[in-house]
Amino acid sequence: MFWLKQIVIGDGERGLLYRNRRFERVLSPGVHRLFDPRKRIAVTVHNLTRPEYAGSDAEVLTAQMDGPLAECLLVADIGTDQVGLVLKSGKLEDVLAPGTRKLYWKGIVPVEVQAVSLVETLEIDAHVASRLRQLGVLGKVAVTVDVPAESTGLLFVDNKLVRTLAPGAWAFWNFRKNVAAEVIELRVQSLEVSGQELLTRDKVSLRVNLAASLRVTDPVAARTKVAKYGDYLYRELQYGLRKAVSGKTLDELLGDKASLDADIFAYVRGRVVELGIEVLGVGVKDVILPGEMKDILNSVVQAEKAAQANVIRRREEANATRSLLNTARLIEESPVLMRLKELEALEKVTEKIDKLTVFGGLDGVLNQLVSLRQ
Repeated sequence: MFWLKQIVIGDGERGLLYRNRRFERVLSPGVHRLFDPRKRIAVTVHNLTRPEYAGSDAEVLTAQMDGPLAECLLVADIGTDQVGLVLKSGKLEDVLAPGTRKLYWKGIVPVEVQAVSLVETLEIDAHVASRLRQLGVLGKVAVTVDVPAESTGLLFVDNKLVRTLAPGAWAFWNFRKNVAAEVIELRVQSLEVSGQELLTRDKVSLRVNLAASLRVTDPVAARTKVAKYGDYLYRELQYGLRKAVSGKTLDELLGDKASLDADIFAYVRGRVVELGIEVLGVGVKDVILPGEMKDILNSVVQAEKAAQANVIRRREEANATRSLLNTARLIEESPVLMRLKELEALEKVTEKIDKLTVFGGLDGVLNQLVSLRQ
């Protein structure tokens, strides 16, 4: 008959029957023949393999949740201080934001909704975070923090420091509250202060490069007592360097750089100790002079070295003369020594002669040698 409407519902489906655009009942699997002479009946068929209810009248159905409708649909009503974890077939598949209300079909895919309170803690369980990361939704619903070894994490909720984080991977729900985290390095760090133009006490302009090593000992103090502890320490190193250089002459700076390092170290260490920062060492790397002053210093050094060389040369000449005088006195007092010196002289002469013919014996050679020397 033309007035009958036939509706077929499969095993994995459910039908919702509406009369005059008002929900009337649920159609179970099977063949349904409906008398509709005025065409006032409409049926929507839903696939249960996709348990999320996709209709636009979810709120209307929720208000009528009783009887057969309650047997077919599950209501997930998440409070404003809760997060909903949607498990399908025992596996986490979705997250419902606070204040969400949603319908799920019961039947083929078992659905369970777990409400997690945001009042007690914002931290996400490690297993839940791992599953959400696998699904690719962790970054959308949470703030993740990776704290490496030898570091500390600071967790801020609504701009208030609430706790410190040990090394590891952390995740926190990012609903209703502003959640942020910061990682503080605890290992030894280096800081360079380069190209500082300064004047010494005797008005000599020079450029100094400084290096310092530091370590954060109290992450909370370093983060909360000063805006940026690195910038603060950099300025204090500048001030300490300027104060130390302005109190010394150029000769004092070049002659004792260790005292300059000690003065800067003492100044800076006292300024940052209450900020949770420990200065381990300070050292002046380079002292760079202008070109004119460098030439003058080179001339001074050259003159000093030349004078030192002249003194050494004169001293050695005096020592040599004194030694000759002592030798002459000994020869004058000892004929045997005189004879030995003559033999030494003869030996030196014969070393340079290929052939030697002697007339008159050895005495004649010695006599002739002596006469030649005289």
